[in-house]
Amino acid sequence: MAKIKKGDLVVVISGRDKGQQGRVLEVLAESQRVVVEGVQRVQKHTKAGQTSRGTRTGGIETVEAPIHISNVMLVDPETKKGTRVGYRTEQVERDGRTRTVRVRVAKRSGKDI
Repeated sequence: MAKIKKGDLVVVISGRDKGQQGRVLEVLAESQRVVVEGVQRVQKHTKAGQTSRGTRTGGIETVEAPIHISNVMLVDPETKKGTRVGYRTEQVERDGRTRTVRVRVAKRSGKDI
């Protein structure tokens, strides 16, 4: 199970895009990769053709490529720097029952994510 989820703000800690921040657009759990907005942009050559929604123009597109999950770090909401992620268990009352839920916690500041 990955500690980074879709919509999280992350910072790249290694590679050619080191230091860049962006939101996670997609998590590919089986290959342990994430797609981050504005990071690891590559050019893709596309051929003009038909799609189910109409015609597609050809040319060169710039798209975000997946980056390995170990090369990104979650951004702490308080300090705005990279942080490790921990978990805390809480007892929550839902529908008249007490349930145990895991809450993600930034290790740098101790705040909930």
